[in-house]
Amino acid sequence: MRILFVTSNRLGDAVLSTGLLDHLLRTYPEARFTVVCGRVAADLFAHMPRRERTIVLEKRPWSLHWFPLWAEVVGHWWDLVVDIRSSGLAWAVPTSRRAIMRPRSGHKIAQLAAVLGVSPPPLPVIWPSSQDQALAASLMPADRPVVALAPTANWAPKMWPADRFAALFQALAADRLPGAVPVIFAGPGPEEAAIAATLATALPDAIDLSARLTLTQIAACLQRAALFVGNDSGLMHVAAAAGAPTLGLFGPTAADEYAPAGCRAAAVLSASERMEDLSVDTALAAALRLFTS
Repeated sequence: MRILFVTSNRLGDAVLSTGLLDHLLRTYPEARFTVVCGRVAADLFAHMPRRERTIVLEKRPWSLHWFPLWAEVVGHWWDLVVDIRSSGLAWAVPTSRRAIMRPRSGHKIAQLAAVLGVSPPPLPVIWPSSQDQALAASLMPADRPVVALAPTANWAPKMWPADRFAALFQALAADRLPGAVPVIFAGPGPEEAAIAATLATALPDAIDLSARLTLTQIAACLQRAALFVGNDSGLMHVAAAAGAPTLGLFGPTAADEYAPAGCRAAAVLSASERMEDLSVDTALAAALRLFTS
């Protein structure tokens, strides 16, 4: 059995779609998978079981990226095509069954689950390798609690000020997590590096892992965290999928659709759409609730 799974170019949406992939892996134990995604998300699937291939979809003007993708997949017979991009691709390749995402309301994992009629919606997962786990063990302190901090995002209005992250960590270390170590995660690029550096300066004992690791290596590190705190971002969704207690910080974006989805995950909302209006005390109270949930 061969399944073509077309997921998002964006990291966060691609992570959220892994719950649906995991459902397919468990439902069809003989199936082999080809995953289509954007370059930023490709590493998510590097160690996915029974993955035959990952096709990176490079966006082109006027949606011209669909034509080379079609040429790559049209020569195969697919038992199932799942398209969460709602493109016309599923209608243009030979397949026994098509499942195409349609506009719906509700949390994104519920929207995704509806593509295959799955209830309850499966939670996202991630697949670190044994090498990823070994690297994480060498990077993360084993004898002290780790608080993972992700102060960046793909859009400046989604970012909580770096000094608030520092203040939140200090409050946690003084209360619930004595002796905690801050570990900073951020993506590549000069803007993210500058924000991570600002936080590292405010927390001189921090371990700065920003732009140093693959996504599955990050996930392996986050599996060892006592808590993750981050803006609405792809890394927030990676943390929840990895099983870390995850607190997502929201202002201008929709928490009802994009709150972190995990076994111990929560969102805290600004009093307005401005991240500056989310207080440290409000975030601290939400973080402490995760320890008692």
